[in-house]
Amino acid sequence: MTEIGSSSGPRRIPLPADAGAVVLSWGTATDVGHRRQVNEDSLIAVPPVFAVADGMGGHAAGDLASHAVVDRLQSAAKDGFVTPAAIGLALAQAAHDIARLDGTALTGAGTTVTGVALTVSGDDPYFAVFNVGDSRVYRWFEGEFEQVTVDHSVVQELVDAGAITRSQAETHPDSNVITRAVGFNEPPMPDYWMLPVEPGVRMVACSDGLTKEVGEERIQALVSAGSPADATARALVQEALEAGGRDNVTVVVVDVVEVEPARG
Repeated sequence: MTEIGSSSGPRRIPLPADAGAVVLSWGTATDVGHRRQVNEDSLIAVPPVFAVADGMGGHAAGDLASHAVVDRLQSAAKDGFVTPAAIGLALAQAAHDIARLDGTALTGAGTTVTGVALTVSGDDPYFAVFNVGDSRVYRWFEGEFEQVTVDHSVVQELVDAGAITRSQAETHPDSNVITRAVGFNEPPMPDYWMLPVEPGVRMVACSDGLTKEVGEERIQALVSAGSPADATARALVQEALEAGGRDNVTVVVVDVVEVEPARG
């Protein structure tokens, strides 16, 4: 388990070229769960990058793979904002790092990764949401709760084909089989979504240790309850533990407190 950054109260992040600023608060929480011996999840919560990586391969392999991803994302987070291209390069570098891990026990190492990164389009701030695998990003804004990312998994393909419903997907025997990852000697293929940064937006990144235990309606209820970001992250992790805690569970919550316009 690698944690880069932690919960933080309001933090002002200036936009490039004196175009204003974004004020964010965020919270993080993670737990090994009730059945695992090692927490193979990792997280980063350092502006401009907030992300969760869920390692695979067992014990040291998954732990090292998720570490490689958040470590490379930290290197990309040099300034207050980052481009999707820089995120993609960091993930490609992490895949290279994972491929160089020594030892036969590590040949099957890989990780999911999902998160949000502050970026700009013109003079306006955006969240670049990125995803590889079946960890997820959700968005809460003005009473609307939505899953932004699309799982890279066998069951998601079955849902897309109309073969099973979304509720059936959660209990399908292949629910843990993913179709994309960072590692496993394959180049990462992230998906991206661009969402405007607006006051009142709440973004949630989580590993499937949450979504496999807690239904979307209950996640929405906790996300929309009005608690601060750090309390919300802890509440979501606790809910997963009380529901069974069969896997590692990690949550990062990011709140947009204010968007300051340019002066003058």
